[in-house]
Amino acid sequence: MLLKSRLILSILLTFSILSTASAQVKLKTGIWRGILKNESKHELPFNFEVSNVAGHQQIAIINGAEHYKVPDVTTKGDSVFVKMPLFDSEFRLKLVDANLSGNWIRHLGDHDSALPFSAAPNTSWRFLKDPQKPAFNVTGRWAAVFGEGTDGRDELVGEFKQTGNKLTGTFLSTTGDYRYLEGSVSGDRLYLSCFDGCHAFLFTAKITSDKVITDGENYSGYSAFTKWTAIKNANAKLPDAYSLTALKPGFKKIAFTFPDINGHKVSLSDARFKNKVVIVQILGSWCPNCMDETNFIINSGYYKKYHAKGVEVIGLAYERTADFKKSQKTLAQLNDHFKIPYPLLITGFTPSKGDPMKSLPALADFKGFPTTIIIDKKGNVRKIHTGFNGPGTGEHYTEFVVEFDKLTEDLLAEKG
Repeated sequence: MLLKSRLILSILLTFSILSTASAQVKLKTGIWRGILKNESKHELPFNFEVSNVAGHQQIAIINGAEHYKVPDVTTKGDSVFVKMPLFDSEFRLKLVDANLSGNWIRHLGDHDSALPFSAAPNTSWRFLKDPQKPAFNVTGRWAAVFGEGTDGRDELVGEFKQTGNKLTGTFLSTTGDYRYLEGSVSGDRLYLSCFDGCHAFLFTAKITSDKVITDGENYSGYSAFTKWTAIKNANAKLPDAYSLTALKPGFKKIAFTFPDINGHKVSLSDARFKNKVVIVQILGSWCPNCMDETNFIINSGYYKKYHAKGVEVIGLAYERTADFKKSQKTLAQLNDHFKIPYPLLITGFTPSKGDPMKSLPALADFKGFPTTIIIDKKGNVRKIHTGFNGPGTGEHYTEFVVEFDKLTEDLLAEKG
């Protein structure tokens, strides 16, 4: 009887310990405030929501209108591991007194980069808990200048929407946009940030008047820093995205043969592409704007609509390593995430400035990722589009979709 009682007590104690351990590794549901800290100790804040889905916890990173779902959340003891769906990055954390602390780690091919991270639950504010009354409203379009000097100067377009203290928006550049930025205006100070699993951005500035922003600072990732200023200009715009990249004189076509993620060789001269309109997507799994473009091709209905009419798409991937197996791993993750129905080729070249031109020698230059080459039914390059302004840019994205659909329709109407 005594032995039986001890056995029952032991079972109850074990169950109690397991139940307590299980409770300790459960994250509090609701809105959290996370902070990444860069090399200069500047804090980059963002919010995320923890929820229970089918008995499993997952998070959604909040940037303006975007709630980026991250379902891969696992726990072990007091450790919490969060693997980002894209960009080959992860969080390795400890749960202490309901708070999280640890590191965000990016796997960059030949090395890892880590930023300290901490987070607190039940915190919905991003920059300031009690911001001051805004001195100005910055809603509108701005001509922004990033960097200094001749070589380091870059002209961008800022698009902001301010409601009270809350501020959302983005910056558009010739190679894409800064995606969904969120922050606040307090007094005469502007604060914006974004975290998407690849890029970590922090923007601060002084608002001098309704039309002038000065003393801007932009921190990106571990150590990148750029000064910026802006002047309100409703007519601010970027160069035509179809005018920035071209073929060398005398060239009308491009040619390539690369293995797909399964190792099978795919060539632009293959029969499946003959007499077809072909969209060549130059991308990298590390590139958020490339992910926006991929999402457009697949999930906006573009591929489903036009593939049946005679459009083929090929993705040429330039990964951070020339190692085929490492590239294969990251691209398989990308392929699984988007359920990509078209060939995704591993070029074996990295995103270094000259590498895309080495792999596609007919290109006269290359500005950045993504770049999209549009080929007609005769195999001639008709257009080259540099960059991609995604849904975070609002009307700019809408205008692109309408324009790209029309271009596709026009090319399909031509004879092969």
